[in-house]
Amino acid sequence: QVQLVESGGGLVQVGGSLRLYCAASGLTFSTYPMAWFRQAPGKEREFVAAISWQVGVTRYTDSIQGRFTISRDNAKHTVYLQMNRLKPEDTAVYYCAAGRKFYTATTSLAGHDYWGQGTQVTVSS
Repeated sequence: QVQLVESGGGLVQVGGSLRLYCAASGLTFSTYPMAWFRQAPGKEREFVAAISWQVGVTRYTDSIQGRFTISRDNAKHTVYLQMNRLKPEDTAVYYCAAGRKFYTATTSLAGHDYWGQGTQVTVSS
């Protein structure tokens, strides 16, 4: 049974930083692309960042480019999202997702079969 458990969310002031964690179990973690999505109140879930199962290939949505960094530690079965220079518009529930084994990292919701329960990030102005 695949489980993705996010943590690290919270309340932060504008310009601050947070680091999100996603601990994975029940899958051969090193062979799955991983991603972060977010959903703000009243809005659809949107892609934030993805990382391939191979070394070093990442993708980001334009609005967070240069501020957020996705990374993974295959030995710890964990994917991270380092978020810097946070803005009020970054406020959302952040979800970790696993793509399909040996597939390239994708930005689409449909390309991810497993999801975590989400962690709330609130940026106050």
